[in-house]
Amino acid sequence: MTHALNPADTAFADTLRAALPDGTLEDASARYLEEPRGLYAGQSGVLARPRTVEEVATLIRMAGEARVGVIPYGGGTGLVGGQVATDGIAPLILSLERMNKVRATYADENVLIAEAGVILADVQKAAEEVDRLFPLSLAAQGTARIGGNLATNAGGTGVLRYGNARDLCLGLEAVLPDGQIWHGLTRLRKNNTGYDLRHLLIGAEGTLGVITAAALKLFARPARTGTALLVVQSPDAALKLLSIARSLFGEMVSAFELIHRQGFDFLTETMPDVRQPFETPPEWCVLIELGLAEGMDPQEALETLFSQAFDAGLVPDGLIAQSGTQADEFWTIRESIPEANRRVGSVSSHDISVPLGAISEFITKGGARIAQMGDFRINCFGHVGDGNLHYNVFPQKGRTRADHENQRDAIKTCLHDLTHELGGSISAEHGVGRLKVADLEKYGDPAKMSAMRAIKAGLDPLGIMNPGAVLKA
Repeated sequence: MTHALNPADTAFADTLRAALPDGTLEDASARYLEEPRGLYAGQSGVLARPRTVEEVATLIRMAGEARVGVIPYGGGTGLVGGQVATDGIAPLILSLERMNKVRATYADENVLIAEAGVILADVQKAAEEVDRLFPLSLAAQGTARIGGNLATNAGGTGVLRYGNARDLCLGLEAVLPDGQIWHGLTRLRKNNTGYDLRHLLIGAEGTLGVITAAALKLFARPARTGTALLVVQSPDAALKLLSIARSLFGEMVSAFELIHRQGFDFLTETMPDVRQPFETPPEWCVLIELGLAEGMDPQEALETLFSQAFDAGLVPDGLIAQSGTQADEFWTIRESIPEANRRVGSVSSHDISVPLGAISEFITKGGARIAQMGDFRINCFGHVGDGNLHYNVFPQKGRTRADHENQRDAIKTCLHDLTHELGGSISAEHGVGRLKVADLEKYGDPAKMSAMRAIKAGLDPLGIMNPGAVLKA
């Protein structure tokens, strides 16, 4: 799938300026050419910051006419390089940050309509203002924008109860690669009228069009919330604990996060100001949150769960948050682990998912295979309730990631091979971007890959939309 694209040069920029309002175009500053892990540096090109969907349509149409590649840009928080063009021809960088309005809220319908540039935390706040919940929650929510969350089908800590980003969206407004505006911003819960373009664009990472607004699902806010850190004997015990919790509370289990001792050790090493609840960190523990109905007591509910799990030999110890402040401290630990990982510097990081029943097998076999490759530290944590593990490999103290640069690809291949053997996915919630294009080619089902290429060719025959992301350019 090779396309001859032209650079977003001065002549192209002048053509755009003649058709767009003043201030829409700028030179791309450094922040639009970087990504959080520092693995990629983007190609500098023309930066466009449109204010309306019509301006987005003009930009896409004119990029197509000039055969210039377009890189949609949200909050820049993606971890697989989908927001930066690392090589090739300088692109048009299309930032949605000025399209940042909550257009409407329909509290009785549990619907909120937001433009793509609204920061996720602001969507949450807008829902809270009408006594509703928008449950998508992730560490970068103060920076990430809802258009990017949908384009990557973001996950986070609430997937167990509420689903991924695609499960939280009723309709979209988007600009297709030919510059047409798709007015699909429906609030309907049932709409059985042919192919669902919404689900095609969600998770496509900007390769099939640009999401400009979304109709989002809201939910009733839980009347009471309970939070606990429960020590578990093993990952297998954690899964059995989850089974007990769901038997007791059904879909009121809002989050279920597995944390390994290495995560606590990294916090001690790099972020000592983060308050830790255990004098001696356990080998494994689970952060669990219950969102309960009116009349249910969180303390009593969690004590019942602990008692049953203790009697079953699954949970020898634990802490139940006695206040909202203590619950926030528990969550601060979980949300600080990725930053501690970054400060230590991983040799190779992995966002994988496997069937729930294969989690223990993956952790056991993964550790054994990595041990055969050298002396490493492994920090395994994640959303165990939905099978998503962040399995990251680090150098020992006194060494750096640079000391193992020649092993990075072998480690990744080792763990992705194991993931594939167990029927899992080499990208659970971060997407494919540019980082995992070759992995998708290697592990993807041939029929699916053929269909994806056909869809890309059909909707974007010029190959202008985020070239090099998801599929080979």
